[in-house]
Amino acid sequence: MTAKSGYTFVELLVVVTILLILASAVLPLAQVTSQRQREAELRRDLRDIRTAIDKFKDAVDTGQIPTTELAPANEGYPPDLQTLVDGVAAANDATGRKLKYLRRIPIDPMTSSDDWGLRSYQDKPDSTSWGSQNVFDVYTKSGGTGLDGTKYRDW
Repeated sequence: MTAKSGYTFVELLVVVTILLILASAVLPLAQVTSQRQREAELRRDLRDIRTAIDKFKDAVDTGQIPTTELAPANEGYPPDLQTLVDGVAAANDATGRKLKYLRRIPIDPMTSSDDWGLRSYQDKPDSTSWGSQNVFDVYTKSGGTGLDGTKYRDW
């Protein structure tokens, strides 16, 4: 009698079952890791934009940016996010140098868009519509909830 080498059907079935169990355990972990990375990117982008807004306000307050460049009701904040990218002419600078605060408007990792929710200084803190006077704060327009249980738009 000659013995044939190879695997039996039962052995293959056991191996496939074990692989399926392992894969089903790894998939949720990969999804949580992906969400955690997008949340970290959202926090970083919000911090970058808010820092740029604060630096713009500080430049207005210290006289580096002339208030004649801005609308009277803007309280020293930028009129829109694009102004942080395009820059504003520096006060008392004959070279035409512009003060720029962002290289580009970041893409919101939750909505995959550069359309951020904006609040002006005159808006109420929980307002969901922008008053268009200036940009005092930004938030994501995503309606999702983070891993910590808070809504992304409250970050």
